[in-house]
Amino acid sequence: MRIDFDPAAMSRVEFYRLLTATVVPRPIAWVSTVDGEGTPNLAPHSFFTISSVAPPVVQFTSVGRKDSLRNVEATGQFVVNFAPEPLHAQINDTATNFPPGVSEFDQAGLATEPSLRVKPPRVALSPVALECELHSTLGIGDSTVVFGRVVHAVVSDEVMVDGHPEITRLRPLSRLGRDEWGTLAEPRELSRVPYTGPGREGA
Repeated sequence: MRIDFDPAAMSRVEFYRLLTATVVPRPIAWVSTVDGEGTPNLAPHSFFTISSVAPPVVQFTSVGRKDSLRNVEATGQFVVNFAPEPLHAQINDTATNFPPGVSEFDQAGLATEPSLRVKPPRVALSPVALECELHSTLGIGDSTVVFGRVVHAVVSDEVMVDGHPEITRLRPLSRLGRDEWGTLAEPRELSRVPYTGPGREGA
């Protein structure tokens, strides 16, 4: 037996909890920005993915008008820092709703390092950083999707194996439902099966 859920008959919070418990695991964009005064901000956003490869564009969603969104709109720049399992506590700390002008880097005890192409700093201990220029935004209901063109990427050599970021060294952290977080299970390798039948010539 299945249970039916009608979003039109449910509150925003009720359906939000259903969505975030079933669209899992969600990678975390640990977004660093600066405000108009140059104060750095850092916040995790779990509505995050790749939008395009050529040009390279990533996206995250601000649910409501959060400091990350306001700073990106004001400066046109942000950095997506990789969220690794060893920094679980600090990532959670930066989700606190601090007032504008308060640096989450300071509150979480995180060191910064300068970015190469944009003004927002990178998280020094994060193994990967994608420096982004704002491409565009799209408002949908109470949320705003932020698209950023990746203008520079940096990866720690400690997570590289044969020139490729190695998943067990990256140790990605993800969001699940409620206050649950996901960590890396045993990776499985399975190559795609190419189609060799008729109808693919010249495709």
